[in-house]
Amino acid sequence: MKFTVERAVLIKALAHVQSVVERRNTIPILANVLLSAEEGVLRLTATDMEIAVVEEVPGVQVVRPGRTTAPAATLYEIVRKLPEGARVELDHGGGEAPLKLRAGRFHTDLAVLPVEDFPSMTEGKLPHRFALGAGQVRDLVDRTRFAISTEETRYYLNGIYLHAVDSDGAKKLRAVATDGHRLARFQEDLPEGAGGIPGVIVPRKTVVELRKLAEETQEPVEVHLSETKIRFDLGSVHLTSKLIDGTFPEYDRVIPRGNDKVLRVKKKEFAEAVGRVAAISSERSRPVKLSLDRNRLLLSASSAEQGQAEEELDAEVVRYEAAPIEIGFQARYLNDITDQIGDEVEFRFADGSAPTLVMDAEKPEALYVLMPMRV
Repeated sequence: MKFTVERAVLIKALAHVQSVVERRNTIPILANVLLSAEEGVLRLTATDMEIAVVEEVPGVQVVRPGRTTAPAATLYEIVRKLPEGARVELDHGGGEAPLKLRAGRFHTDLAVLPVEDFPSMTEGKLPHRFALGAGQVRDLVDRTRFAISTEETRYYLNGIYLHAVDSDGAKKLRAVATDGHRLARFQEDLPEGAGGIPGVIVPRKTVVELRKLAEETQEPVEVHLSETKIRFDLGSVHLTSKLIDGTFPEYDRVIPRGNDKVLRVKKKEFAEAVGRVAAISSERSRPVKLSLDRNRLLLSASSAEQGQAEEELDAEVVRYEAAPIEIGFQARYLNDITDQIGDEVEFRFADGSAPTLVMDAEKPEALYVLMPMRV
């Protein structure tokens, strides 16, 4: 195998594929990227056996077609440090011979591992197929991924639950994530072809890689799906992933229906006030208390070591005739949710100990549930 490629083209492709490679693993071949060159196209593949990224790079000057593997992190670092505008030549004579890399006056030899040892994750049928706009993908991920659980013992919560639903007489594609303390739900109109899809849990690492790739394109994203695997086609990049083999909980049961005390507050003012009052506490959870009366919202926090802080905000209180409510939340959880909301946040309370519903006043497709804490 021998080919020449522009450094800028190669570094972009390597950045996409090498990020899925685990730095520490017990299987040496998984630290490598598979390079396949033929008829003007270079194909790079990396996998950790759970997800795989394949990128096709056109316009490559292929002198001798072939395939080999190379250490992904090392190759990426070398190419990254080459001067801009450099042309990179990669030459492999076959077998156990090293992969020779040349760029200007620089050259190096990289050890290779047998192509036959490189695992394939891209095989198998994916019967369901539909397309989403890149912006829709970014919305589905951004508005839910912060609530993905990191507890490995609750592995079925370690991803985003993607499924089709009937919502108020309309068919929707819905993404849900929860860690038991907060729940995030976002939905888009159901795309053509997605009507019969199974409910699947897309793993956290896959979600992270998908979001990075979706940031770089405005083209539609094709989704191919089975009950055990999912593939996202983003132009020349193909991200394939196993799905989490588990049952996502019946999340509808924790979404409160009777919260009749409604508070609307400006998102920017609220988020900044939460940050100020929470700064008094050094605790990781940083609890913030919301004191709600008919005509005001008071935020407060206290610390045995530092003292206390409070701030009063202008807020619109709707349908509120009850006694004052005091309810506490983790500051970080409040900010995670408000980060995804537009200009105005709507809180719906039942009482000081019940789950609270949080909504985007301008985007009803987004819905959040937040569990209170003692303050």
